[in-house]
Amino acid sequence: MNAQLIRIGDDLVAMHAISTAEGITLIDAGLPGDRRALQAALHAAGHDLADIRGVVLTHGDSDHIGIAEWLRAEHGVPVHVHEADAARARGEEKSRAAGGAWRLGATIRFLATGIRRGALRTRHLGEVRTFRDGDVLDLPGRPEIIGLPGHSAGSVAIRVPAADAVFLGDAVTTRNVLTGVQAVALGPFSDAPGQTPGSLERLRGLPERRMLPGHGPEFAGTADELIAALVS
Repeated sequence: MNAQLIRIGDDLVAMHAISTAEGITLIDAGLPGDRRALQAALHAAGHDLADIRGVVLTHGDSDHIGIAEWLRAEHGVPVHVHEADAARARGEEKSRAAGGAWRLGATIRFLATGIRRGALRTRHLGEVRTFRDGDVLDLPGRPEIIGLPGHSAGSVAIRVPAADAVFLGDAVTTRNVLTGVQAVALGPFSDAPGQTPGSLERLRGLPERRMLPGHGPEFAGTADELIAALVS
């Protein structure tokens, strides 16, 4: 089954839609102000909100759940997250991880973008459906879950072979939102960053050639090439 990958948002905070003849799977849910961007992207691809069959979260942080509760509560779209991040997605737990090094210009840009796109109006999930490592979800594109604990306990990669894509969430960034440095590196604000390199080893050997982080541009290459490019 072939699938079209639709990028929504930008390199600061992105979400993606997987479009198939069966409908749409949304990977992550951006920021609360991204409703219009989602609707415009779907319309351009010949879809609308009614075609969304589910949202799959790479983890439960606020800049990834933005419009998920709106889709769930007002449009009946189920939202799926790893069981270890379910409480975070519901707002019952929070990350208190430090972001690390930063540069004034890049940090201001990230904060300003967040405010403009509704980051101060986060709506946590009232209800989630949980998955585990190794699950293949019965959604368009048949997303496969690969556990990548480190950024959070329930961080995952989402593999969609039909789109030749692997979605990495915040395990890896290709442009650090706090420094502006464009390089393959571990994502900031990680609960246990020392755990992430070992988790990424689980991606070795995957044939997909589109690696898509939650922040930063797409990495064109395999997971093995991504890991080789990772800077300390």
